[in-house]
Amino acid sequence: QVQLVESGGRLVQAGDSLRLSCAASGRTFVGYAMGWFRQAPGKERVFVAAINWSGSGTLYADSVKGRFTISRDNSKKTVYLRMSSLKPSDTAVYYCAAGPYGETRPNGYGYWGQGTQVTVSS
Repeated sequence: QVQLVESGGRLVQAGDSLRLSCAASGRTFVGYAMGWFRQAPGKERVFVAAINWSGSGTLYADSVKGRFTISRDNSKKTVYLRMSSLKPSDTAVYYCAAGPYGETRPNGYGYWGQGTQVTVSS
């Protein structure tokens, strides 16, 4: 088992930056790729970004490419999502997940955090 806890979500204004964190505990963190997803009210959970175990490979949704950066610190068992130039359309609950690298479907990930709310006001 891998337990994941997200933090860092809050209310910000359009154009602001924010960094989300996802701390892992429990079974070894080693070997897992990590992903960030988001879910807006009334919408499906969608892929945002993913990073492989070593950090050498990253994937991004087109909607966040160039604005969001995913990174990880394996010594701290933590994954980060740096978000900049935030837009009201980025408002959602953000979830981190552990699973296979390259997977962009939510059901491809086996472990999930509880989510953290990001609200971007215009």
